[in-house]
Amino acid sequence: MLLRKIILNVRNHAKKFSNYVKVVEVGPRDGLQNEKKILPSSIKIELINKLSQTGLKTIEATSFVSPKWIPQMQDNATVFKSIDKKTGINYPVLVPNLKGLQSALEVSVKEIAIFGAASESFSHRNINCSIEESIKRFKEVILEAQKNNIKTRGYISCIAGCPYEGNIKASAVAKVADAMLQLGCYEISLGDTIGVGNFEEFALHCHDTYGQALANTYASLEYGVRIFDASVAGLGGCPYAAGASGNLATEDLLYLLSEQGFNTDVNLNELIKIGEWISGELGRTNMSKVGLATIAKEKLKKKLQ
Repeated sequence: MLLRKIILNVRNHAKKFSNYVKVVEVGPRDGLQNEKKILPSSIKIELINKLSQTGLKTIEATSFVSPKWIPQMQDNATVFKSIDKKTGINYPVLVPNLKGLQSALEVSVKEIAIFGAASESFSHRNINCSIEESIKRFKEVILEAQKNNIKTRGYISCIAGCPYEGNIKASAVAKVADAMLQLGCYEISLGDTIGVGNFEEFALHCHDTYGQALANTYASLEYGVRIFDASVAGLGGCPYAAGASGNLATEDLLYLLSEQGFNTDVNLNELIKIGEWISGELGRTNMSKVGLATIAKEKLKKKLQ
């Protein structure tokens, strides 16, 4: 019943939304932490500074996690302290527990993100605890964050399916989402496809494993969703889900939104340049179809001049 009421609420009110869409850039955190090559701090800092010049209002900067589990983020404090923080831009960081939060507080972080799952198996594989245990951890972290006037965003993975359990019930997603909201998360990012959602408090976080990211984005726009996570050049993936390719490329998302008449205030051409640059630094293929097509077009244009 809870899920049905939420979806009906979305359908009945979707038309009230403006054409503005918030894009949350997760490349420097969710993207890089799932890439095999570990970049030097200077490149990570340069990446965030470049992204800060594009019109993006939210850029995930890093993760305050154990370097044992995520070696790509071992320079988290150095990176966060060194980036040029622009007025009007949020730079959230991921924290898994109180220890991570304390480390984040030491470098004056203003916003954090917590990470959970709608699948028991995935929760154990990803954060080494059950869903119930994870919610208890979230409560400790969020309460401490609130004491320090820190905003908290929540992530829920496996909202449609799990690599270990198969299909996930929508009621399981609704339960975790409700718990996060009750604890104080101002926004919930639903991993991979829209399972539940109240359009003012939910975002969509798509991976493009089966090429469905843009289709899911388009469908969720019709339900009133106006917040989307994306990663420049499609960086990232998921080490705990076999075959999971990168996130939805920010360039591809921006192109779709522009073609559909939505406004993001983000400069697509600048994102394309950044995507090509960071792909070169990583020695990997640029996963943005729009980026590759635009670059190829520009090269042909120069060749013909």
